[in-house]
Amino acid sequence: MNWFTSLFCGSGVGPTVLYLSFAIFAGLLLGRIKVKGVSLGITWVLFVGILVSALGVDLNHDMIHVIKEFGLILFVTAVGIQVGPGFFKSFKKGGLKLNLLAVAIVALGVITTIIISKISGESLAVMAGVYTGAITNTPGMSAAQQTITELGLGTADTIASGYAVAYPLGVVGLIVTCLLLRPICRINLKDEPILEEGAPVQTEKQATPTSLRHKVNLIPIFVIIALGVILGSIPVPVGMSAPVKLGLAGGPLVIALLVSWLGVKKNWFGTDFTDSHGIWMLREVGIALFLAAVGLSAGGSFVQTIAEGGYMWVLYGVIITMVPELIVAIFARLVLHVNYYTLMGVIGGATTDPPTLAFANTVAPEGCKLPNTGYATVYPLTMFLRIFSAQLLVLLAA
Repeated sequence: MNWFTSLFCGSGVGPTVLYLSFAIFAGLLLGRIKVKGVSLGITWVLFVGILVSALGVDLNHDMIHVIKEFGLILFVTAVGIQVGPGFFKSFKKGGLKLNLLAVAIVALGVITTIIISKISGESLAVMAGVYTGAITNTPGMSAAQQTITELGLGTADTIASGYAVAYPLGVVGLIVTCLLLRPICRINLKDEPILEEGAPVQTEKQATPTSLRHKVNLIPIFVIIALGVILGSIPVPVGMSAPVKLGLAGGPLVIALLVSWLGVKKNWFGTDFTDSHGIWMLREVGIALFLAAVGLSAGGSFVQTIAEGGYMWVLYGVIITMVPELIVAIFARLVLHVNYYTLMGVIGGATTDPPTLAFANTVAPEGCKLPNTGYATVYPLTMFLRIFSAQLLVLLAA
């Protein structure tokens, strides 16, 4: 029975791949379940991972971390490739407006966190962890950990615990926010445009060439990833105790946007590459690996922290997640008349949350790229602001 014990109870490659695969396929199956026409879709992968981890499965944390980061890199790279050709055009038409909405969401999130800290008596250093979990921003959490260690305000574990507790319901809260907008703003999906204003209407879905269905040129993809990792690692001094970086997600996204845009403009490759089934598959595999890895790494901390009285952090996290997004999103819809599919992408991008984008893409009709465009338009600036704001909260606690 040694083989059985080593496979199901070990911490090597085999058990890690086994439980990752289980979390993904079980989560995808559960994602097909709809309640009154609504499904959480691929987000179920996260919850299955949390459940498996909470049951006491102990995996190799270094491996899980690498898989999580690589999955996120694959996801944002694919998103950047898909929306790159139309990215700068969309930015000219409404990008400034969307980024101002994202800035408002970030600012309200920081203000909400500070208010909760004042009312509850929780240290801003602790709330920085809850804040980064509520907005599902791992680079912000890492930056806050570095800052709190350098200033001697506590241990990095405090930040990690707050992050782990707030993260799962942060994902749910953002999806619930998207759902609540429908009745609040009286949105009828059947009447919602699925193309950008002025975009040509395609009466038939363009068929992907057979060769591209089975073969995708991997060279530009991994060149993008390599350059993106380099860009994301460049420190940007902002006059604080630690520099700000785009990170492993922000860097590849920016490079993917530029390469995809230039590639189509200069005829290095066509839209049959950026729209290919292979890029779509890359995106889905990436987000599935990311969600499963997050769940498998967070489940144990989640249960332990809740048992030790951290349940109030969950409530604080939900407030930080939903209140700013709802306020800004309702204003954006009712006053600025932002397209609902675009707005879901902005909500996901303003919180650097891939699962929200994945959910938005399940809601949007086939061929609708508006969620991806909204997400990619605000993501780079938001990533910078989220990292900066997490460090700011720790500095305000000093």
